[in-house]
Amino acid sequence: MDDKRAPFFPPEVLQHIREGKIFSGGLRHREIVGTLLPEGAEWISITVPLDNVFVQYEKVFASDTPIIVFASGDPLFFGFANTVKRKLPDAEIQLYPAFNSLQALAHKLVMPYDDMRTVSLTGRPWQEFDRALIERTPKIGILTDREHTPATIAARMLEYGYNYYTMYVGEHLGNPEKERIRQLDLKEASEEAFEHPNNLLLYANLTHQTIQTSLVRLDEPPSSERASLPHSGEIPPRPFGLPDEQFAHLDGRARMITKSPIRLLTLQALELNRRRVFWDIGFCTGSVSIEARLQFPHLTVVSFEIRPEGEELMRTNSRRFGAPGITAIIGDFLQTELKDLPRPDAVFIGGHGGQLEEILIRLKEVLQPDGCIVFNSVSPNSRELFRKGTETAGMFLHPSLHITLNEYNPIEIMKAIL
Repeated sequence: MDDKRAPFFPPEVLQHIREGKIFSGGLRHREIVGTLLPEGAEWISITVPLDNVFVQYEKVFASDTPIIVFASGDPLFFGFANTVKRKLPDAEIQLYPAFNSLQALAHKLVMPYDDMRTVSLTGRPWQEFDRALIERTPKIGILTDREHTPATIAARMLEYGYNYYTMYVGEHLGNPEKERIRQLDLKEASEEAFEHPNNLLLYANLTHQTIQTSLVRLDEPPSSERASLPHSGEIPPRPFGLPDEQFAHLDGRARMITKSPIRLLTLQALELNRRRVFWDIGFCTGSVSIEARLQFPHLTVVSFEIRPEGEELMRTNSRRFGAPGITAIIGDFLQTELKDLPRPDAVFIGGHGGQLEEILIRLKEVLQPDGCIVFNSVSPNSRELFRKGTETAGMFLHPSLHITLNEYNPIEIMKAIL
């Protein structure tokens, strides 16, 4: 259903309601459909924790009585039907969907949405939203919650330099008394307050022209002051091989960075296209983590650095290059608690502080099956340490790649697999 005070239900649904005994939905749904329910109807409120709701459902199923559930929009679109299928896989489900909220917003805007990428931030982390930005998606539909609001979304986009979007926000869609649709630039959106529930569409304003008619209510009659949708053009390209000179460096030392060609060869050795979780140990400037995040935005990236200066370097460089979502941890890796972190299937060791063997042994405990570790050796001593450490950890050593870059020392890209 939608949020209209008198929603339309087809005759088949009205018959189900008339004949039903047990109903379920949110408090908002009960307020809307309460007058349609038959006398003596029982209502199961959908509230968190959902485990309590499904305990009640299972008791009803034991009596072979159907439950009529009211849900907003399309229950299969990040909706409650997905939860029912997961919690009660044997349940027989009949669906009577309405338009989902992003469809409703697109209809209000008369904006084609066949090319829209959908991201849900409702109870979910930033990962898929960040990925959509990094991949330069021109049109993004976003489901929000009370933490991931239009304002916090706009602020995150501005923080990482994705400022070429116009935001369209729909509040209380379908509610004639409260519905409001606004068009804003990201700076305006980051400073605004929005009523919940809401959702939004991001459209790449590729001409970089300021929308002068922002904050116009788009649910009002057409007006000469209303802005039209931005025209398409070319999105700024995603770089392949970040320029070394554009990084902020540790104490200004330009040599303290994994050089761009070496970074790309390192990422190739890690086979990040088929990995899910990447750890970067001794990230220094963050160059390997940032390159990995931008080239493989599906990755979860966790980075470790013992030097306190690394925190500011990662903050500066990740924003400079538009790489949100990297988890940076400062401290001695060997003393860091790892149990709550996602287990890696690829690890790069960029710094070891003379404790390479100990690091490899610890990584063996958390590395996923078929995972790999890559290390760039710059001396015979470090090469022997890696060889000995992988042997102690019971890992298989791949043939190395030897490379010399300009006037720098020869580098050996070494790889071990579990």
